Amino acid sequence: MSAVQEASPIAGGSAEGLEDRLEQHRTELTAYCYRMLASPFEAEDAVQETVLRAWRGLHRFEGRASLRSWLYRIATNVCLDMLAGRERRARPIDLGPVWSPDGEELNTLPEATWVAPIPDGLVVPDGDPADVAIARDSIRLALIAALQHLPPRQRAVLILCEVLRWKATEVAELLDTSVASVNSALQRARSTLATADFTATERQRHLDETDRALLARYVDAFERYDMDGLTSLIREDATQSMPPYDMWLRGRDQILEWWVGPGSGCRGSRVLPAAPANGSPTFGQYRPSPEGGHYPWALQVLEVSAGRIVEMTFFLDADKLFPLFGLPDRLDG
Repeated sequence: MSAVQEASPIAGGSAEGLEDRLEQHRTELTAYCYRMLASPFEAEDAVQETVLRAWRGLHRFEGRASLRSWLYRIATNVCLDMLAGRERRARPIDLGPVWSPDGEELNTLPEATWVAPIPDGLVVPDGDPADVAIARDSIRLALIAALQHLPPRQRAVLILCEVLRWKATEVAELLDTSVASVNSALQRARSTLATADFTATERQRHLDETDRALLARYVDAFERYDMDGLTSLIREDATQSMPPYDMWLRGRDQILEWWVGPGSGCRGSRVLPAAPANGSPTFGQYRPSPEGGHYPWALQVLEVSAGRIVEMTFFLDADKLFPLFGLPDRLDG
């Protein structure tokens, strides 16, 4: 989509109707900021700051550009400010070699270390199914993590050109630079993503009846803690990670060893479907509480391919993520 499509200038800098016009762009701005920052909470903060700066700078907006491109300019500057001097966010799989499943010497790293999941509903617009599929694919966890390897300005150029399909001339105007500089940054960004191993799986497709049946069997087996049933559903080379631990596992045998060893505290859990995260099926896991009932434990984001589960990310920051995904704070009974 061109930067000048589907946006109307505010003639003369009038504030009339600005709130509604800003709200029309909230979803796509949140998606853009999330791709830049890899955190739904920071993305929301960035969008709020973008709207605040837009209100404050309205008197300087003369309508020579579209409202949409003006907002993207502000959002880009906000994100670049937030990223200044910061370490990149990542997934455990991107930080080091595979771990032993014995659970010894687990390291808990700060929240700012990790790529965090986001509900599709915050960043995927309604519309043509083909556009929705592209939007979901562009927020997959593996891609978001890959983008974090790029310097912030290269990241912005790649997202604007490759994901949002802006022209190089439009991106150059937004970044106050030359077209040659944009093309050079784009080439370097493509080269980085092409040569590095980000362990990304193939594109996530729309779930069909077979996939939904697979996920139903997964939930049933997990709640019964049926190891034979669970391991029959995951691919032989599947991966599992559990932020904020920097541990990750590869292969059915390692995952099974974890589940019957250090992970055995998950026995007796209940699993509820949640809103999809990053284009992937998602569940809230509740562990049994000594006082009765179940308490939030992990947001499980799964990737499915060819009738098997190929990647499982269990995000343990339940206090922040469960409200974001509309999951209850406790299960009684």
